[in-house]
Amino acid sequence: MNFAAAPLAVEHNANLLLAALPSEEMARLLPALDRVEVDTGDVLCEPDDPIRYVYFPSDCLISLMAVAEGRMTLEVGQVGREGMLGATVALGHDTTQVRAVVQRAGSASRVETARLRAVFAHSPVLQRVLYRYTDALLAQAIQIAVCSRYHVLEARLARSLLVTRDRLQSDKFHLTHEFLAHALGVRRVGVTKAASALQQQGLIIYSRGNIEILDPDGLAAASCTCYEIVREAGAGAMAPLLA
Repeated sequence: MNFAAAPLAVEHNANLLLAALPSEEMARLLPALDRVEVDTGDVLCEPDDPIRYVYFPSDCLISLMAVAEGRMTLEVGQVGREGMLGATVALGHDTTQVRAVVQRAGSASRVETARLRAVFAHSPVLQRVLYRYTDALLAQAIQIAVCSRYHVLEARLARSLLVTRDRLQSDKFHLTHEFLAHALGVRRVGVTKAASALQQQGLIIYSRGNIEILDPDGLAAASCTCYEIVREAGAGAMAPLLA
């Protein structure tokens, strides 16, 4: 991971939460922000780690993994340019609750937790932004947990691919069988069977981890209703901020 100071606010405005701040609020936060580059597979935190930094992704994508017994995982959320990693500092938390793994390499704006809290304490606008986003993350995590318990793997995979598509704003991306198995909390053979079923229906092409969504509407139909709920939770949190 590499980082360097970024002197201009425009360098951070690719992140929608930062872009939602009025200019005077951004001016308070700007001196504390650094630009960082993260690589696919980077682990930005583990459960119970001290929250040293908060990340605002620009074009990278971060997967939030719940971890059981140190080895079993389940993706409970994703953080892209619409959000932030470390939002629970707004609720007073000092340690992380998930494993954060970079799913797609790219850049992010990073700030030390102590410096963010100093600005947060005197910024009602920033408080509102972070509270709304934290609430949206919780709603999405709850829905994903319900989805993982009650819905078949094929529908869950369709939901996961659609959410990734939304975050990246692209029909083409790279996800290995191993990563998807960790994200969905299943064995790799299960991912293979579910991906093959979606491919046979003409919804996706999946080869060597390279995924192309051919029919987004068809994939949405193959997904469970959790996709719409997760998407609406995120959109509902951001809409008032971006208006």
